[in-house]
Amino acid sequence: MSDQLSTLALCWLVERRDGVTLALTDHDRDLNVAGVTYRAAPGMTPSAVVRAEGLDADTMDARGALHAAAISEVDLDAGRWDGARVAMSAVDWSVSGAAPIALGEGTIGEVEVRGGAFSAELRGAAARLERPVTEATSPECRAELGDRRCRVPMAGRRRFARVMIAEDAVLTLDTVEPSAGAYSDGRLRWLGGENAGLMGAILDSDGAAVRLRAVPAFAVVAGTLVELVEGCDKRIATCAERFGNAVNFRGEPYLPGIDLLTRYPGA
Repeated sequence: MSDQLSTLALCWLVERRDGVTLALTDHDRDLNVAGVTYRAAPGMTPSAVVRAEGLDADTMDARGALHAAAISEVDLDAGRWDGARVAMSAVDWSVSGAAPIALGEGTIGEVEVRGGAFSAELRGAAARLERPVTEATSPECRAELGDRRCRVPMAGRRRFARVMIAEDAVLTLDTVEPSAGAYSDGRLRWLGGENAGLMGAILDSDGAAVRLRAVPAFAVVAGTLVELVEGCDKRIATCAERFGNAVNFRGEPYLPGIDLLTRYPGA
């Protein structure tokens, strides 16, 4: 048994939401497993793996050393690894073509950086069962603009522009918005520069100016290409007047709220 354990190597396959994939192993040399080359990263180790027998969520903690060519502190702080899918397996490196043994998979949750190393919480698929089963009533729409419940076609509501001036969270573009406040509550995706691949939430827009909810993680160079996606403030008036989509509104704007109990004559 000791001989078998000594020839096992742990492999990590990490897929970021921006399409970047990283394959690492705690072995002292690179391994080719099922056509994927796992780069040697001896500092990458799991601190704990908990596999639940019932419906409890599987959890796993991963720890490793920061490395500029793989996982850097600036990328972690910028959120490049948030929500990334991680699959961990074990393989017998002494046997050519050995099939990997799946140990678990999940998405990256809370990340902590300390002393040149990082630790990340991995939450398994069963963690989705912890989400509420039913939705709570709300005067605002619970759908997202363009999703399968909203059904507003997004063709023509995604546009490309270049950033001419960047001052903190305010960006001045080389083109104006198609209508007043079109990009308010929308999204911005960076297609160039150091922020490439990152997404940003738009607070509001006015002409050629767009104000983000947070300052970009990295410095913005004039001429950087971005993709802008129109937003919605989730009010029934906006849904009906701007999008003509009141039939798919996913809220209860006319349902009396709890404030009805506090009303009194003459208020």
